Amino acid sequence: MAESRLKAYGLAAAVFLIDRWTKSFIEAHVSAFDVHTVIPGFFDIVHSQNRGVAFGLMNESTASWRTSVLIVFSAAALLLVAGLLWRAARFDRWTVTGLALVLGGAAGNLFDRVMWGRVTDFLEFYVGNLHWPTFNVADSCIVIGSALLLLELLKTRRQPAGA
Repeated sequence: MAESRLKAYGLAAAVFLIDRWTKSFIEAHVSAFDVHTVIPGFFDIVHSQNRGVAFGLMNESTASWRTSVLIVFSAAALLLVAGLLWRAARFDRWTVTGLALVLGGAAGNLFDRVMWGRVTDFLEFYVGNLHWPTFNVADSCIVIGSALLLLELLKTRRQPAGA
């Protein structure tokens, strides 16, 4: 039981550290006006600041309560996921991995909100004029973790005969 907890929290810590490192690197080396093309017509590295929630929702809001509300909801979600991971031995490997990815990503973005009131995003995918909202490593891990959890929910469970 302790081993599965250790692995799960270790994965979450690794996600947090990679997220912090990549954001720090972008903040130090990429200005808000720079665009570093990685795959022309598809993928760029940029530097943007998101004061809102996913996909830049509420980014332009000037409400004084915005950051506080986002921090409270993020912290509550973080505590919920951390609590679920405490019972890691009860879950299968994919559920634990999904929860750990969500925990690490949520911790990375929550850290940014608490420290600076914003989240640094830098991965930009697009085709022509169609742009996916800019995101970061934490966002990627939250999405991947959520997808693993969803797949686990949708997976067909075999029941013993006569059950």
